Amino acid sequence: MKRGSQTAVLLLMSLVLFFPFQPVKTEVTASLDHEKLVDQMNLLLSDEKLDGALSGISIRAADTGEVLYEHDAHDRLKPASNMKLLTGAAAMDTLGIDYTFDTEVFSEGKVRGGNLHGDLYLKGNGDPTLLYEDFQDLAQQVKDSGIKRVKGTLIADDTWYDDIRLSEDISWNDESRYYASQISALTAAPNEDYDAGTVIVAAYPAEKEGEEAVVEVTPETDHVTITNQTKTVAEDGEKDVTIERKHGTNEIIVEGTIPLEGSRSRSWVAVDEPSGLALDLFQRALEEAGIKVKGKTTYAETPEKADLVASHTSMPLEDLFIPFMKLSNNGHAEVLIKEMGRVVHDEGSWDKGLDVVEEYLETIDVDADTMRLRDGSGMSHVNMVPADEISELLYHVQQEPWYEAFYTSLPVAGDEERFVGGTLRNRMQDTAAEGNVHAKTGSLTGVTSLSGYVTTKDGEELIFSILLNNYLGSVQEIEDKLAVTLAEYEE
Repeated sequence: MKRGSQTAVLLLMSLVLFFPFQPVKTEVTASLDHEKLVDQMNLLLSDEKLDGALSGISIRAADTGEVLYEHDAHDRLKPASNMKLLTGAAAMDTLGIDYTFDTEVFSEGKVRGGNLHGDLYLKGNGDPTLLYEDFQDLAQQVKDSGIKRVKGTLIADDTWYDDIRLSEDISWNDESRYYASQISALTAAPNEDYDAGTVIVAAYPAEKEGEEAVVEVTPETDHVTITNQTKTVAEDGEKDVTIERKHGTNEIIVEGTIPLEGSRSRSWVAVDEPSGLALDLFQRALEEAGIKVKGKTTYAETPEKADLVASHTSMPLEDLFIPFMKLSNNGHAEVLIKEMGRVVHDEGSWDKGLDVVEEYLETIDVDADTMRLRDGSGMSHVNMVPADEISELLYHVQQEPWYEAFYTSLPVAGDEERFVGGTLRNRMQDTAAEGNVHAKTGSLTGVTSLSGYVTTKDGEELIFSILLNNYLGSVQEIEDKLAVTLAEYEE
C-alpha cells in the first residue's frame, strides 16, 4: 500500500473514533413550556404500528400561532380529506357564506294557446343539492308560466363547467362509487346527504324463496338500467349481495343472495353522465305536471335570447358546508373547485379552481409552493401537503369574518347527532375529546388524517394537524389517542 493510501486510512479511522456515526433522527421540536407534551406525543408515535410509516404532526397555540410541537411537520404527506380544509377555506373566502347556486329553465320560441313552439332548456349552474322535488317545483313553474306542451326539444345545458367529469387521479374501479361521482354543472342527488350524481339502489327479499330480490332505485329514473341476478334464499341462508355499475355504462348489476325476512342491501351508485340523470328527472316532473314534450332530449348551450320561465335557488354556502364537511362529501369539494374557477377565471375546471385555492393560500401566508394539489376533495393519492401548512391555515382562518361558519361545519368528536358529529360521531366517546375536538377527518388506503381545534384541560386552545401515511393495518386508534392527549393535557 502506498504511503498516501495508508495516511488516508488512518485519517478515516481516527474520524470514526472521534465522530461515531449516529442514526438519522426525525425532526421533533417543541416549545420549552410544553416539554411534557413532547414526551406524551413521542410515546404515542413510537407505537410499533407506525414502524415504517410516515407521520407529520404540528401543534400550535390557537391565540398566537406559536408552534408548540412538531414531528416531521414540514414533510409533504397525503392529506386525504384534510384537503377539504384548504378547499373549504378558499371557497368561503372567494364565494362567501351567502353564495347560492341557481338552476334555471329557459324557453326559446313563442307560446300560443299553451304550446311552446320551440325548445325548453334546463340550465345547470353547479347546484349539487337538487332533489326530485326541486325538479317538480321547476316543472310547476313552467306550467304556471302558461306552457302546457313543448313542440320542440327538451335540452340540458351543463356548459357552466367544462366537460371533464372526473379528476385525473380517480381509479377506474372507484368510478361507480358514490365518493367518486362525476362532476357536472347539471346534476341531481337522491336524498338530503346530497351525494350528487348518484342513485340509491336497494335490494329487498322477495316473498318466496327462489324468487329474485325486489330492487328499487331512488330517485326513480330511466337513466340507469337494472340487471337483477339475485335470489331469495331460506331465512337461515347467507346474505351476500353486490351492487355495481358496469364500467362505462349505466347498467347496474345486482347479484347474490338475500334471505327471506332479511334486511335490505343498499348502495349509493355513481352514474355515468349525471347531466342525463337531471334531464330525465326533469322530463318526468314535466310529465307529472301534465306538460307534454313532443321532441327528443339532447344537450346544448342555452341561447342568450331565450326567456327565463323557472328557477330554483340552492341553500346558501354556509348551510351546504354542513353536509360537505360533516359527512366529508367529495362531490361538494370538486363542485366548489370548479365553481371558484368559473367565478374567478371564467373557466369551470380543476386547473383554474385549484389556482384560486393557491391564490387564497398566498393571501394568508400559507406556502402553496410546499404542496402539490390535484383535486379539491383529497381523493387523489398525488396530493401532498405538510402538516405545518395545515395548522398554519387553521390559525389564520380564525381571523376571517366567516370563521364561525367554518368552525361550525367541522365534525365534533363523540357527538352522535349525524349532522353535528359527522365522521367523528363514533370516535373518542367518553374521553376529554368528546364534544371538545372539532376537526376534519381524512381516510384513504394507507392514509389517515385529523386536523382541527381542541381545548386542553388547562383551558388552553390548541390547533393541531395529524397526517399518518404508509402504514399497514389501522392506526386510527393512535390518531385518536393523540387528539385525546391534547384534550387531557395540563402543565
